[in-house]
Parts: sequence; C-alpha cells; structure tokens
Amino acid sequence: MTEGPVPYRVTRTRRETADTVSLLLAPAGPAVLRPFAPGQFAMVYAFGVGEIPVSVSRIDGRELGHTIRAVGAVSAALTAVEPGTQVGLRGPFGTGWDLEQAAGQDLLVVAGGIGLAPLRPVVQAVRAAPGAYGRLNLLVGARTPADLIYAHRLRAWTTSPGPPHCQVTVDRPLPGWRGHVGVVTTLLNGARFAPRNTTAFVCGPEVMIRATARDLLHRGLPPRRIRVSLERNMRCATGHCGHCQLGGVLLCRDGPVIGWDRAVSLLSVREL
Repeated sequence: MTEGPVPYRVTRTRRETADTVSLLLAPAGPAVLRPFAPGQFAMVYAFGVGEIPVSVSRIDGRELGHTIRAVGAVSAALTAVEPGTQVGLRGPFGTGWDLEQAAGQDLLVVAGGIGLAPLRPVVQAVRAAPGAYGRLNLLVGARTPADLIYAHRLRAWTTSPGPPHCQVTVDRPLPGWRGHVGVVTTLLNGARFAPRNTTAFVCGPEVMIRATARDLLHRGLPPRRIRVSLERNMRCATGHCGHCQLGGVLLCRDGPVIGWDRAVSLLSVREL
C-alpha cells in the first residue's frame, strides 16, 4: 500500500441526486492502488481541502467508482469536481463483503439510501459470475424517489428478467410515483430465498440495519450470515487515531463489514 495519496483522474461524473454525485476515477500516472474488494473503502483526497473515507461503488479493472454525498467541506469539494480533475486515493482499507464465503447460496442485498453505493459492487460481481451463487435479491429503500441513487440502473434491474430480482420502495412518494411505499423490510415478503442457505449483505442507516437484521433473524437466517457495514468517524484509516472505535473494534481496520453476531452488541455503543 502506498503511504501518500496516489493521483487519480476523474474521467466521468454523474449526478445521482441533488446532493450526491458519482465519480469514475482512473490512475493519472504509473502508480496504481492494489485491487479493491466489494465493501472496502478508500481515503479520497481533495487537494487543498482534505480527505474523507468513501466506499468503492464500482470496480472496473483499473478504474474505480465512488458515490459521494455533500455533507461537509471535503465531500462538497469532491461532488463539485469536473472531468479531468485530479484527486488523491489511499487504500484499499477495511473488510469486504466476503463473497467467496457466500458462494452457492442465495443472496439478499438490502440497501437504505446511499447504502446502495458499497453494495453495488456485490451485484456487479455476482452478475459477472453466473452459476456461482443462488438467487440474487436486491431490496432498495429511500426517503423519496428523488433520493434514489443509480435510478437509471434500478429501472433496468427491476424490468430485467435476469438477476438481480430487484424491488424498490420509498418512505414518502412524490407525484407520479407508482412503486412500493414503506420501509425496506416490507420488501422481504417478495424476496426469493431459502433462509438456511442465504447470506444477507445490509448497508444503510443504523435504524434500518437493526430492523433488517431483526426481521432476517425471525425468518431463520443465522446471525453470522447477516453481514452489515457500519460507519463511524474514520480519519486515519490505519487504526491509530481511534476515532472510529466502536466498543473493542476499530472499524477502519476490523470493519466496516462485520457479521451481525458481532455487530449486535457494538451498536449499543454511542459514537465517540
């Protein structure tokens, strides 16, 4: 792993929502980061402003995708970049979704809001490996239709006969919305999976993670097969500063993806 940020060039941008932008990045020189696994994250540096942790949302050879919501100075700077701009990347950091362990099983991918971003590479990887997994279910929830990221991709997935079996819901519909209304767990009844032979990957707000894990446990999924991605305030990404400590876990090093058998007790700990 390179110590300093490696320069990457923004090759394409796509506005997902009013405050969220996807960046496609390619190496700007000979230096290239090690391959990322779905679920891992990079420290993305806006030169002259600072850096933030961002999960990889697309893995395409040497190119990487990151979907960023503007919530602070660094993220606002990154969502405003134009194609051709250079940013710095460090990584990969953290744990991934562990698709190898899920081989041969049905998959439940449950996303809330921008939590779909770190889960998108799971769908990408499974679609690229036909026959390696069982049924692929993608359940997506957002506050309103305007808050759905990858809306163009979701439309394609919901109308396609192939994987994933995709369902989308919103908490509050807007005029013209003809889809499902309700929290994302209400989509579980329409998912196709055998609980004792299923792995679930869950990412979103903590309240949504808790509710989803509870419902999946009631349906018979073992806690260790419910994998969740947790967030805390990450700064160094190397486990030294302690800002991302959650109980006895440093999420930048031991997470962000962990099993529910470990996460259930950690989520009772307040953010430091």
